[in-house]
Formats: sequence, structure tokens, C-alpha cells
Amino acid sequence: MQPKSVQALLEDIRFLSEEHYATVQAVRSLVKQLVKPLSEEVKYGGILFSSGIQFGGVFAYKDHISVEFSRGAAIADKSGHLQGGGKLRRHIKLKTLTDIETTHLADYIPLALQAAQGAT
Repeated sequence: MQPKSVQALLEDIRFLSEEHYATVQAVRSLVKQLVKPLSEEVKYGGILFSSGIQFGGVFAYKDHISVEFSRGAAIADKSGHLQGGGKLRRHIKLKTLTDIETTHLADYIPLALQAAQGAT
């Protein structure tokens, strides 16, 4: 079985929720603005982001969108929006499109890439 394409996953998300689709697309757009080069792949039910190394991803759930950071535990969380208590990963939950701004997601993206690069 071939892996699902990013476009196919986006179509599935849109079918389930226009708001989730808009939020996932806004997250993708933000990451594309902040990280170059950037590649995406569908894995684990979400879209993973890489720039020489995988550093995070975006996942749509029933009640929220989760932006995951592979080495999020290494990020200095001055704004206090990171969630999770695992050894490595952290995430930010987005319930609405405006949460992208209120959680200062743009500040976390470059930090997530730096944290992943520092782990190699």
C-alpha cells in the first residue's frame, strides 16, 4: 500500500471539518514561511515537517489540531504554551484558527528546528 499524499490527507481533513482544514493549512503556510528548505510527508496520521532533519508536524484530531515538536522538551518555553511531559516531545493544541496567534506558534517553529538540529 502506498503512503497517503499530503493532498489526500488534507482532503480527508476538509471532509471532516472546514475549520480544522483551514487551521492545518495556516500552520503549513506559517512553517513554509519560516523554514527553508522544507519537506513534508504523511506519517503517523499527520503531516511531518523536515529541513534536513525531522522537527515536527501537524495532526488533526476530533476536537483540536496538535502541532508537535520532535525535541520540544529542549525548547525554552518562555510563553508557556508547550504541553506534554514526555522525555522528548512537546506539542501545542490549537482549538481555533486564532490560536495560531495567541499561542505565538511562529516563535516556536524556529526553536523546534534548532532543538532537533542540536540533538544530532
